[in-house]
Amino acid sequence: MTLASAPPETPRPPETPGPKRRIGDRVFAGSATGAGVLILLVLAGVAIFLISEAWPAVTAPSGDIPGGEGLSGYIAPLIFGTLLAAIIALVIATPLAVAIALYITYYAPRRLATVMGYVIDLLAAIPSVVYGFWGIAALAPALVPFYAWAEEHLGFIPLFAGPASPTGRTMFTAGVMLAVMILPIISAISREVFSQVPALHREAALALGATRWEMIRMAVLPYGKSGVIGGAMLGLGRALGETLAIAIVLSASGGITFNLISSSNPSTIAANIALQFPESTGLDVNTLIASGLALFVITLAVNMLARWIVNRRADFSGAN
Repeated sequence: MTLASAPPETPRPPETPGPKRRIGDRVFAGSATGAGVLILLVLAGVAIFLISEAWPAVTAPSGDIPGGEGLSGYIAPLIFGTLLAAIIALVIATPLAVAIALYITYYAPRRLATVMGYVIDLLAAIPSVVYGFWGIAALAPALVPFYAWAEEHLGFIPLFAGPASPTGRTMFTAGVMLAVMILPIISAISREVFSQVPALHREAALALGATRWEMIRMAVLPYGKSGVIGGAMLGLGRALGETLAIAIVLSASGGITFNLISSSNPSTIAANIALQFPESTGLDVNTLIASGLALFVITLAVNMLARWIVNRRADFSGAN
């Protein structure tokens, strides 16, 4: 019995070298990588600076900290005021920004939508000091009658317990002003996301007999939810770090209170640093830097939460 001879091996074609990367591609890739690494180094440098400068305040006796209640007692009302003002702004601005984005994208005529988009985007270019002057000169006096009405008719709610501020320089005024400041950020991102909804999804909903609002509710809003959340978190980050406008408008007296219409208001971290830093020396400076470290951690946590929420829905197509 003879074994069959193995078939002859076919010669392999010569391997062709892959395409060479151009010099421009290599330079761009290196520049992009360097920029990313630089951002991380800057972030780490800021964190190291804040921790090193805040450490004397962390280890100092409670009696040496301004207020005499220790570092936590000094920072806690500031964190509360910062979060309260930012949450008020977010609650007011997000629904309004989404409604504006939907109107510009799906309801307004093309020319009107273009003009409205430009005007809304220009709100983001107004300096903070201008918003502060507008808030103290126009917005605060305009809200004084509302505060008197709220104290009389809604005083049973802790948010409107009063006594109403006669000047209007309250936490609610600061929140409304912040809402106007972050509105263009949320609106611009929402408008961009809503305009990218696949046409097949919108046309399918309309073909099934849905009205325009039903099409928006079933196809547009589910698709753009992650973008709206991302825009809201970016706006929240802007509201958390706002300094000059809050320092001009808010009449801060310290403490923790949910009363939004009285003259007794907690300050925010950024505004307190701006007002107290020029006259501070020694341990007082370290205490202010420690409060800045708290704001740094809060802002970083908000941005990480926003990135996690957006990444969870990154593969969402609107059809699932």
